[in-house]
Amino acid sequence: MHAPDTSSPVLFDRSMPSPPAIARAILEGFNRHYSLFRYVAQQAKSRFEHGDWHNMRKAARERIDFYDQRVQEAFTRVERNFDLKSLTDEERDALWQAVKGSFVAMLADHRQPECAETFFNSVCTKLLHREYFRNQFLFVRPGVSTEHMDSDPPSYRSYYPAAHGLRRTLRQIAIDLGFACPWVDVEHDIRCLMRSVFELHRAGDGGRALARPFDVEPDCQIQVLSNLFFRNKGAYLIGRFINGGRLMPFAVPILRTPRGHIYLDTLLTAPEHIGTLFSFTRAYFLVDMEAPSAYVDFLRTLLPHKPASELYTMVGLQKQGKTLFYRDFLHHLRHSTDQFVIAPGIKGLVMTVFTLPSYPYVFKMIKDVIPHPKETDRATIMSKYQLVKMHDRVGRMADTWEYSHVTLPRKRCSPALIQELLNFCRSAVEIDEDKVVLKHVYIERRMTPLNMYLQHATDAELDNAISEYGNAIKELAAANIFPGDMLYKNFGVTRIDRVVFYDYDEIEYMTDCNFRRIPQARNEEDEMSGEVWYSVDKHDVFPEQFGPFLLGDPRIRAAMMRHHADLFTYEFWQGRKDGIKAGVMEDVFPYPQAMRFRSRYPRQAPAAVTARAA
Repeated sequence: MHAPDTSSPVLFDRSMPSPPAIARAILEGFNRHYSLFRYVAQQAKSRFEHGDWHNMRKAARERIDFYDQRVQEAFTRVERNFDLKSLTDEERDALWQAVKGSFVAMLADHRQPECAETFFNSVCTKLLHREYFRNQFLFVRPGVSTEHMDSDPPSYRSYYPAAHGLRRTLRQIAIDLGFACPWVDVEHDIRCLMRSVFELHRAGDGGRALARPFDVEPDCQIQVLSNLFFRNKGAYLIGRFINGGRLMPFAVPILRTPRGHIYLDTLLTAPEHIGTLFSFTRAYFLVDMEAPSAYVDFLRTLLPHKPASELYTMVGLQKQGKTLFYRDFLHHLRHSTDQFVIAPGIKGLVMTVFTLPSYPYVFKMIKDVIPHPKETDRATIMSKYQLVKMHDRVGRMADTWEYSHVTLPRKRCSPALIQELLNFCRSAVEIDEDKVVLKHVYIERRMTPLNMYLQHATDAELDNAISEYGNAIKELAAANIFPGDMLYKNFGVTRIDRVVFYDYDEIEYMTDCNFRRIPQARNEEDEMSGEVWYSVDKHDVFPEQFGPFLLGDPRIRAAMMRHHADLFTYEFWQGRKDGIKAGVMEDVFPYPQAMRFRSRYPRQAPAAVTARAA
C-alpha cells in the first residue's frame, strides 16, 4: 500500500489519521499566513512612494487579523480531514506526540520556525481540550533553534567607510534604498547626517559610544537592515555603526513631501529615541522579513534592554511576541517569590487590576457586574480593547497582551486579591487549593497613574506632566480617538515621563462624537438650576464642561491654561473632527520636533562640513 501524497490538500482515511499529513496541513496553513503577511509588508514601499497613507494604515490594521483567520482555516481543515474525536486517550497521546515530531522535522530548513511553532500551538489548542496542553504535544519551549539563522540575501547590508570615505558610503546607502521617487536634495541630507554625527561627537551625547567617529578604524562598518520599516507616513532605515569594537545604533526617518519627493528627517542615535520607535504605545511596523529572528537579533543589539517579545510584536508578529512574553512570565514566576496584589490607585468600576511588584506589568480583568453610572458590558469593553489594538496608537495608548486560561499559583496570590476576584470576577476565575485560573485577562505595561504622580510632583514635574497630558489628548484626537473619560486616573506616566492613556471602556471615534457648545440659558431659573435645561444625546460632548472635573487644583489649572486652554473649547474639537472627515492625516512624530533637520539645518544655509569629515 503506497503512502498518500501529502504535498497538496487531500482527504485521508478517517480511520487512520496520519501524523505527517496533519503536521503538513498545519504547516501549510502557517506558510499561507506568512506569505500574506510578507505581501502586505512588500506593498508598503509602493504605498509610501505614492503617498497612499490611508491604505497604508488600513493594510496595517487588517493584517492584525490575518493570524487568527489562518488558524481558523487550519483548524477547520484538520478537523474536517481527520477523524480525531473517536480516538482513545492512548491513541490521542501517541498521535499528537508523533504530529509534533513530524512538524519539527519539516522545519529543518524553514526560515520562520519559531513563528511556525507558535502557529502549531494555536491550532492544537483549538483542537485539544485544555487538559492536553502538555509539553509533549505543544511547543512550550522552542523545538528548532533560530541562532545564526538568516535569509538569502542576508538580512542586513554592510558598508565600509574606511575604504570609500564616509560621504560616498552614505550616498551609496541612499542609492541602495531603491526608491522609485525623487529626492528633495540628497546631498543636503548627507551633509545633515554628517554634521549631526559631528555635533553628537563634539557634545559627547549620543556619540559617547563612538569615541572618534571620523577617525575610522580599518574594520569600521555601517550595517543597515536590508528592508525599511514602514508606519503611517514614515519609513525608517535601521542600522548600527561599528568602529574599533564600539557600536552606535541609529535610525533615520525618511519622509515624503506632498509633491512626492523624499528626504531624511533626522538622525536618531540615543537609545531612548530609538526605543520610542519600538514602544508598546505605537502601531506595529510593516517590514518584509524572510527570517524574522535575524531582524529581531539585529534589533536586540541596538536595544539590549528591550525583550524579544516586544520586538517581535513591533515588527507585526504579535502572536510570536505573545508566546515569548508568556514564556518570560513563567520564567519570572519560577525565579521570584513575591505575591500578586491589588494594584495601587483608585479602583475602577469596570476592571479589577492587580500586579506582581517584581514584574513591570498589571493584570486587568473585566468585572462581572459594572455598576451605574457606567453603561457598558463585557462584550463592549472587549471590543474597545480590540479597537485599540487595531488602531494607530500614536505613542499615546498602551498595547495589551490578551490571554485566556492563565494559571497562577494560589500561594502567590494575596488573600485580599483572592477576595477581590471572588467578589467582582467570580465568573472569570477558577480557584482551588493550589491554583487560580484566569479565564480571560489583559496584561499591560505598568505605569504610574497620573493622578498619583501629580500629588507628589514638583512644580516643574507637574508643568511637564500637564503639558504631556494635553499633548496626549491632542495626538489621540489627531488619530480619530476621543478618550471619553479624561480624568487623570485613566492616564499613566512612563519611565521616560511620557503620558499615556490606558483606560479604554469609554473611548469613541472622534467622528462619532457630536461636539456642542452649552446652549444659552433661557432665563434666570435655567441659569440657577442644578439640572441641564437642554437635551443631551448619548454621543454629545460639551468641552466647556471639562473644567470642573480637571481644573480643581490651582497648580494644575495654571499649567493647563498655560499649555492647553484650547482643550476646553468647542472650536478645537470640532476643528479636529472636521479635518478627519475631510481626509486630513496629521503628522505625529515619534521624536522631538527640535531634532528634525529642517529645524536644525535650514536648507537656505547649507551645513559646512570639514574636509576631514568628508
